[in-house]
Amino acid sequence: MGNRPENLPQWLLPWLLLGAVAAFSLSCARVRQNREREVWAKVDGVPIYRNQVEALYRRRMAMLPDTGKPEQTLSFKLNLLNELIDHQILLDRARRVEVTVSEPEVDERIARIRSPYAGPDFSAELQKQGLTPAEFRNQVRDNLIIEKLVQREIDARVTVSQPEIAAYYAQNKAIFTVPQTEYHLAQILVTPLPDPQIQNLMNDDARNEKQAEQKIRALYAKLRSGDDFARLAEEYSEDPRTAQGGGDMGFIPATSFDADPVLQRAISQLKPGQFTGILQDHAGFRIVKLLGRVEAGERALSNPQVESSIRKTLMDEKEELLKAAYVETLRDEAHVVNNLAREIVQNGGNAASFEKPKIN
Repeated sequence: MGNRPENLPQWLLPWLLLGAVAAFSLSCARVRQNREREVWAKVDGVPIYRNQVEALYRRRMAMLPDTGKPEQTLSFKLNLLNELIDHQILLDRARRVEVTVSEPEVDERIARIRSPYAGPDFSAELQKQGLTPAEFRNQVRDNLIIEKLVQREIDARVTVSQPEIAAYYAQNKAIFTVPQTEYHLAQILVTPLPDPQIQNLMNDDARNEKQAEQKIRALYAKLRSGDDFARLAEEYSEDPRTAQGGGDMGFIPATSFDADPVLQRAISQLKPGQFTGILQDHAGFRIVKLLGRVEAGERALSNPQVESSIRKTLMDEKEELLKAAYVETLRDEAHVVNNLAREIVQNGGNAASFEKPKIN
């Protein structure tokens, strides 16, 4: 009977209440920590944690509307987990074949990524992405290592022969018959909207109109100072169709510009090798470069631009295929355990169950 609360000293009750609150807070913190440190996959014993996937998800989906559908969200996270698995597999391969990068190489890449931003703007961008400077540096280092690995083990193996080029030309002759004047263009595009699937080498994405304008002005200044247009497009352009090809838009018929007199006027004043000023339209901000101009008629295979474009097309196709096959063969050699995929199967695709934290 002496244990009843009414017999406790009054001064002790607040301390008991405080203790209960502290215990509850500690329990909640432990639940959150356990949930974040759930091992969603392992690659040769190296864990990939839930919080790594969640952080990548937040960066990809920043400022985009939530679908509100847990199944779609979980499916996207499963895809992101597979990206992280492939990433770890490639890093393991690079370590085995002794692919390394120096700290000056990391410094140079970070400087290039930072260049379109003022100091505080770059720090704010890291905060938005949930990255500390140390985590960002490690991310840059890992990406450089994988780039070197791909160059050594994929790009170096890809070749295109003259018979292959001739065969492609013969099979696609209609492509090289020009019914009207065409302009060979490249562009650097910066949009004011975030893109979860950004394709440029720097993974650099303006997220609003202010950032987009600052970024395009910084890139224009670099072009004016002599920086290579194709390299800047690969590193910073936000056009998913052209960024990886140095901004190359291909050959565009003159009549395509009828609906855009501003662009038509800007391009008509260019000579091959020159670029426009900053142009703004519904898509955002862009700088366009004139690579060449072709008059109506048939473009012969002897034309260096024709051969070069065919070679690039065939190289890109082979590299894409070889990289996909390369990663799959490395997966076969690795010991991969995808706990998230297993749980999804066990739960019958019930996404709601993954919102409930586990307590270990």
